[in-house]
Amino acid sequence: MKIRIIWVGKTKERYIAEGIAKYLRLLRPFASVDIVETKEQKGKASDVAIRKEGEGILRKTSSYILFDERGREVSSVEFASILKDRAQVDFVLGGAYGVSDDVKNAASDIVALSRMTLTHEMARLLLLEQIYRAMTINRGGGYHH
Repeated sequence: MKIRIIWVGKTKERYIAEGIAKYLRLLRPFASVDIVETKEQKGKASDVAIRKEGEGILRKTSSYILFDERGREVSSVEFASILKDRAQVDFVLGGAYGVSDDVKNAASDIVALSRMTLTHEMARLLLLEQIYRAMTINRGGGYHH
């Protein structure tokens, strides 16, 4: 399986970067995972930043599942079924201000990682963990321990 994750900005927190690296290693037997970072729009009004970041996202992908706190809630098993039998999938995570309506409207699906507010860096780590969990579920492995 080929997975691309498009997110805004670089991961600055070392502990999160270490966690991301760990899950990328764990995912190697299951999938090829590419991280695509788009430019974070710093120092701009939030509406301008969201629009410009959205343009950057849409230049990178045209078919994707968006993760947004207002997306539909799914369990880990339901998320695994979304990935099952796919050869390729792109995921999008927005920046600190979220994503533009253009990005939301172009998504094939919008899923919530959590109803709780997460930092955009923490969301990256949680997404990778859930992708790994989905892969183990789809391979018939346990997913609670």
